[in-house]
Amino acid sequence: MSTTLRPYREADEDRLIALWHRTWQHAYPSIDFDARLTAWRTRWRQELVPLANIIVAEQDGDPVGFVTVDATGYLDQLVVAPETWGSDVARELMQAAKELSPHGIKLLVNADNARAIRFYERQGFRHTHDDVNPVSRRPVKAMAWAP
Repeated sequence: MSTTLRPYREADEDRLIALWHRTWQHAYPSIDFDARLTAWRTRWRQELVPLANIIVAEQDGDPVGFVTVDATGYLDQLVVAPETWGSDVARELMQAAKELSPHGIKLLVNADNARAIRFYERQGFRHTHDDVNPVSRRPVKAMAWAP
């Protein structure tokens, strides 16, 4: 199936937040993400949309992923629909992120998300240090990519 990448549009908000929620719930079924939806929407509107470039991946007009990269090169979210895991969607979004931030990218990934860590390593990221997510208090790995 062909994937199209395009810039975020305001009309995408509801569908992308729903995709974000569904994907995280699939990855971490023991966590109640319903309780976080209001905070996510506020964060989306106040932090991500105004401060980051957002690239949306679509298949047949439906969003299947997105990536956010701010002006400092911080990649806050790389979200890919679970049914597309293992396809090229994440790789294509990461390539778009690298084009948006050609001087380097940094990110935090949950330390227990081995699948995501392996993906980032395959994309040329290296582990820089261990940290703790300031919101969830979960252990995270800081990773960085440099051209």
